[in-house]
Formats: sequence, C-alpha cells, structure tokens
Amino acid sequence: MPHRTGIRGTAGTGGLYLKWFRYICSILYLTQYSIMVDLGHYNELEIAREVDFGMYLTSEDGDILLPRKYIPEGAKVGDKVRVFVYRDSEDRVIATNLTPHATVREFACLMCKDSTDFGAFLDWGLEKDLLVPLHNQKDKMRPGRKYCVYVYLDETSDRIVGTTKLGKYLHNDEAPNELTENEEVDLLVAGFTEIGIKVIINNRYMGMLYKNEVFKELYMGDKVRGYIKTIRPDNKIDVTLRKPGTTGLSESNEAADKVMEVLEAAKGYLPLSDKSSPDEVYRMLGMSKKVFKKAIGGLYKEGKIEIDTDHIRLKCDE
Repeated sequence: MPHRTGIRGTAGTGGLYLKWFRYICSILYLTQYSIMVDLGHYNELEIAREVDFGMYLTSEDGDILLPRKYIPEGAKVGDKVRVFVYRDSEDRVIATNLTPHATVREFACLMCKDSTDFGAFLDWGLEKDLLVPLHNQKDKMRPGRKYCVYVYLDETSDRIVGTTKLGKYLHNDEAPNELTENEEVDLLVAGFTEIGIKVIINNRYMGMLYKNEVFKELYMGDKVRGYIKTIRPDNKIDVTLRKPGTTGLSESNEAADKVMEVLEAAKGYLPLSDKSSPDEVYRMLGMSKKVFKKAIGGLYKEGKIEIDTDHIRLKCDE
C-alpha cells in the first residue's frame, strides 16, 4: 500500500501540520476581520460571541466585553456595532453604547463629583467617572462646580484622564493661518471674566466673547455658533455671536423680543429700567445695558411698555 503524505501523513506529523494549518487560518481571519481599538473613541466592532453577561467584540487587542445592559436590541453574532471603548473601574478595556460628554482630544465642561488627595472625579456621562489627577489641576477642584477640561489618553498609564491646564492643547499661534475674520465657528463656553466669556473655538483655540456683545444668557458648557471678529497680533481671538453684515437694528429687534417675552412671563412687570446697573440687566436678561436701552426705547416709542425710574411694565390697552 503506498505511503500517504501531506497534512494527514503519519499520526504525529499529521497532527502537527493540522495545528499549523489552523493557526495560520486564525491569523488570516484576525488580519482580515479584526481592527485595532481606538481607546477613548467610538469604534465599529464585530460581535464575536455571546455569553450570559454580554457579548464579546473582536479586535486586534483581544476580545472586548459589551455588557448585556448595553447590547443594542436585535444584535447578534456577526453584526457590527458602534460602541465607545474605555477602561472600567477595574481597569479593563470595555465597550458601551452610552454617549460620553467628550471623547479623547476634546474639550468639555464637566461637573466635579468628588475631590481627593490624588485627584478629582468628573461626571462625563459614563459609569466610571473621569479622573483629573492633582498634578493636572490648575486650581484645586471642588465638588459641585463645573470645569473646562481637555480629555486625553495618558501614554504612561494608558488611561483616559482630564486636565484643566489647557494651554498646551490650544493652538492660537496657528490661528492666523487657519482662521479668517467673519468665519463661522463652533464655540464652547469655557469660563467667565469681568470683561466677557472665554470660549473654546472649534475645539482648537481660545477666544473671548465680550459682555457688551452678548444678548442672551449663556452658561458654562453651552455650545453655540459664532463668528471670528478679530485675530490680534498676539494671536488672541475676539469672537461675536452677531452674523457679519447684521445691523444694530436687527440686534435691537432681537433684544426687544426678548424683553417682551420676559415681561409677559413676569406678568407684565420687570424691576429694570434705564437706571439699572449693567450687571442687573445682564443677570436678568443676558444682554448688555446698551442693547437693553435701545430695546426698551423702541418698545416705548411703539407704545408697548411704560418706563419708570425703577421698573418697566407692559402698557395696558385702554
């Protein structure tokens, strides 16, 4: 009987060949279907298998657990799912379909939940809070307050962390080559000063929105559209909410509408007048005193309101 060769060969060599064959096939499969995980970002991963407590997703970094409570309805083995990948409280790489308030390499305004000797913990929309190590805090963080932070992947620990020391992550020095005056941009309200509101522009630059140009209430973490007003020689950037070409008249009309809206909600009476301080006007209406005076002046001429020394009121129809 002729001697057989190849994969089946003798019992010893055949088993060895078969093992090598399966190994090579598995490598080819992983190469074709697995992807490297981008920690701190959304990933589209394939469901490899299901277990009692969830589903495992395939990646070049090993299978990643998607806990059962985060499995999309109707998902099955072989499907691809879009998930956010991060480390859980036990430092394991894990997937979730929850939406974080920020991903790696983004700025965000987050609420501080707790502060310890080694760092603060911020609510960023996931089960595990975001750590801001003590050495990453510009000032000691306090629970109950919101802070603007930059989220990044620490290369030493391979953990996602935050920092309030924003300078090294801002690129105002490149603004003259990347931005133009009147360009429409995304703004993130990052803080308040005596002269105005600090904003993050396009997740890349720091800018200033001056109080006398704001005619609506803005809060820490608000996201609005704005426009580049000026890029100064020192690369500081002034922005405005007013669309280029918009006249002061249209701004006054918007402010007048806001005054009427607030008056009607307050049963026709508002303890503000042209004698009120700028801070009082801004606190109650979110606009500058200059804009407020133009607005109530127009409303008075139209016969819609009455102005007294310490208040304004809706004019009653006779």
